Amino acid sequence: MHDWAEVHRLHDREQLPKAVIARRLGMSRQTVTRLLELDRPPRYERSSAGSILDPFKDRIAELLDDDARAPATVILERLRREGYGGGITVLKDHLIRLRPSFIAAKARQRTSYLPGEIAQGDWWHTGARVPVGGGASREAFGWVTTLPHSAAHAVVFSFSRTMADLLPAVVGCLQRLGGVPEALVVDNDSSIVADGVGRRAILHHEVAALAGHLGMKVIVLEPGKPESKGQVERTNGYLEGSFLPLRTFSNLPDMQTQADAWTIDVAYRRHHRRVGGRVGEALAAERPYLRGLPDPLPDVDRRTEVRVQRDGFVRIGDVDYSVPPGLAGRRVSVRSSPQEVVVHLEGTEIARHRRSFTPADVVLAPAHARALRLAREARSRLQDGDVVVPGVDLTRYDALVGASS
Repeated sequence: MHDWAEVHRLHDREQLPKAVIARRLGMSRQTVTRLLELDRPPRYERSSAGSILDPFKDRIAELLDDDARAPATVILERLRREGYGGGITVLKDHLIRLRPSFIAAKARQRTSYLPGEIAQGDWWHTGARVPVGGGASREAFGWVTTLPHSAAHAVVFSFSRTMADLLPAVVGCLQRLGGVPEALVVDNDSSIVADGVGRRAILHHEVAALAGHLGMKVIVLEPGKPESKGQVERTNGYLEGSFLPLRTFSNLPDMQTQADAWTIDVAYRRHHRRVGGRVGEALAAERPYLRGLPDPLPDVDRRTEVRVQRDGFVRIGDVDYSVPPGLAGRRVSVRSSPQEVVVHLEGTEIARHRRSFTPADVVLAPAHARALRLAREARSRLQDGDVVVPGVDLTRYDALVGASS
């Protein structure tokens, strides 16, 4: 019974070839093939001819297949109606030997989901280094979302795994999948959970707000239950083994573009054995069951307040972004996204920059550079006493009072 269950798990869930399963379990390929051909655990072999239970053993197996924990008294009652004339002791002895295999098989059965019912999300540590400028590179991470019903997935990349990275990644994945499922299953990750674990987990306010906007429930798994999101774990492995090899990326947008194209051209065209068809076709059938994304989309940009440095820059992460001169010490609000950084002073936009991920980078707008240079030159002239005061034409004042020159 154990061999049957393990062979089916490795073949159905981990999608290992028969030869690999045979080597791992120390059995022949013929044995693996024979066990895979059985759609249920091998039934207990009759040990003695003429047993009073022999004509009813198939029926007992059917009852256990319906309810592996059905009491012997209930099974006995059913068998009595069908002509069984023996006692309960021989039945109990038979159930003691047979029942554990059915309980184990039930525990290993694949969980099935209705279309649009659930999604699974997880951070993928790609290990890939992506150039960020200045000769530097950073590891890219991917937020992966899968729909177990259709086996479809989407991935959005970032250079870190903070809450600020999570929010746009979740929205980006749902856009690519074409809608919002009823629930999203996630780990007890610090980018999602502010406090507590599992059922007692308290989401970050921003994560809870996003889920509310989307009309999607977030289910945080109890520690030690990775099997509850096995689909996304397998998808991460699929991406690592099928998307990453032999690829190079010039920057993060290039990585995202390549991944999106590969998903449509390769991943969605593959035939998925569990689904029974192509992934893209299964996703097309599931999309009508997904909730539409809100319009407009929720604002997932990060907002912070910072103080302008003495040299006229604001620091976001480890990067300095310029603002107009003369604001040193002032508090400004900053809205940052994976693409840009926008600075406001008392509600008025004063700077807009592309987002940089180069360590210790300085992003300086040309207009700010000119203004800073002129301000420094003016300060230098004042300090040196080299200030040019233009002459005043006093005849203008004579004209104002009517005097002749």
